[in-house]
Amino acid sequence: MAEKKKVDRTEQVATNAGTGEPSAGWVPTAAAKQKATTFRWIAGVLWAIAIAGEAVGIFWLLRQRVFVGEDGTLVRDPDTGLLQEQGVTAQFPQWAFIALLVLLVVIAALSITGSVLWKKANRLDPARKSETVRFFVQNQLGAIIAIVAFLPLIILIFLNKDMDKGQKTTAGIVGIALAALTVVLGIDFNPPSVEQYTADQSAVIQLLGQDEVVWVDGGAVYHVCDQVSAIQTGSEIRTGTTAEAVEAGKIRLTLQFASELRACDLAVPENADEITEALRAIQAGQVDTLLPAPVWADPADAPIQVEEAPAE
Repeated sequence: MAEKKKVDRTEQVATNAGTGEPSAGWVPTAAAKQKATTFRWIAGVLWAIAIAGEAVGIFWLLRQRVFVGEDGTLVRDPDTGLLQEQGVTAQFPQWAFIALLVLLVVIAALSITGSVLWKKANRLDPARKSETVRFFVQNQLGAIIAIVAFLPLIILIFLNKDMDKGQKTTAGIVGIALAALTVVLGIDFNPPSVEQYTADQSAVIQLLGQDEVVWVDGGAVYHVCDQVSAIQTGSEIRTGTTAEAVEAGKIRLTLQFASELRACDLAVPENADEITEALRAIQAGQVDTLLPAPVWADPADAPIQVEEAPAE
């Protein structure tokens, strides 16, 4: 990687403003934002179809019944004085039972596909963890939709009086299993956040002097040096900002940045291990972790001069 230009904070801000790079916190690229919006619209449509399928199951399919013994005789109930047809039994038809099982599978497939697309959108355009409610809802919406799409239907399956014991047991087990699978796949156990992406971006700028990283099409991380073996894969080595790396599907900075800096003959901060551990914690979701400022053996090695913000 080419030698990094040493700039002061004023020049860095001006450079960012001129190139569209964020200077006060990470923001997605316009292309990533658009792609995330598309994914969310498609996910929303799939989830709407899944819930519509649930409504079909509740208000039409579960109400299907056939009557056995329709040649029964009329008798008079002495307690009410009303006539009843004795010997007629209502049953849940086999075709409706099979259709119900198929419907459960379709609802699961739609919900899971929607959740996958929604998670991809959140990696391109995450929420801020400081906005607690929005962060939770945005990242766990797939699991919430799965519960909405399955729970009422499963309850009404067990309450259906026309199903025989075998039908009710089979449909109930299938429904619960698919619901559990859909909920688990809808949960994001380590959701990204603006704070996480900002920490990676801040580390890159302080280590290199500018928001510029490298990556290849394979893998899930971006790098600070184009000479390391991790990206000598034969694929084209790409260069861009951290936001552009995220747009390309690279969700975090490599934690091997110290060895990569050495590979490109760049200065390595004396507290590289502390920075690594802080980034590890932040990338794991502990965004309140302090990101240490690099400590250089020779102040002249610092690729960028960043002043501490005034205390509030």
